[in-house]
Amino acid sequence: MSGTKAFAFAGERLVALPSGALWWPAAGVLTVSDLHLGKSERIARRSGMLLPPYEVEDTLRTLEQDMEAVQPRAVISLGDSFDDMEAAVRLHPDHRAWIMRLVESVDWTWVTGNHDPAPVAYGGTPADGVECGPLSFVHIATDAGRHEVSGHYHPKASLRVRGRAISRPAFLHDGNRLILPAYGTFTGGLRSRDPALSKLMAPGARAILAGSPMVEIPMPR
Repeated sequence: MSGTKAFAFAGERLVALPSGALWWPAAGVLTVSDLHLGKSERIARRSGMLLPPYEVEDTLRTLEQDMEAVQPRAVISLGDSFDDMEAAVRLHPDHRAWIMRLVESVDWTWVTGNHDPAPVAYGGTPADGVECGPLSFVHIATDAGRHEVSGHYHPKASLRVRGRAISRPAFLHDGNRLILPAYGTFTGGLRSRDPALSKLMAPGARAILAGSPMVEIPMPR
């Protein structure tokens, strides 16, 4: 696939997509993390601050395009799929129907997150985590993580090009852990240099910057 970045993890060939999704061709599994659907509504409800109300549509459109591109057998959404449990039920009916169409088209698993700790009424299967071949899928990286794929931290990394700093959402990976960037629109990010991430990732960890062009660099610390 053009515009993507393949890499090895746990003896498997995985493909980082520009959107922040992870494609595992041999298993037919597409993984996304931290969609935070309904974030604009949740912020307006709690603080009264208004954000452009297009994040749900933008995120779902990107997800649908990724699914059309790779034709997955299964999709794993790695938690914080919704910005909170109330946001999950307050989505516009058209968006709820859109989600259900996507979910019904594949074997879909909702891994629970800290923002959405309970099952949601959109079909699919809720789970605390998923074991698939050599990989373990969870929302938050664990101390015992071995060949673990997770999200939660919204990692981003930066590099300098012609004197300019370029910062983007990033995949972080070492021999044991792979942390996905946030997939949703308006989700922000945590610099890879932050202790929360630098303490998790082993020396020699790598960062793959999402977007275009995709670039792999030593993880900035």
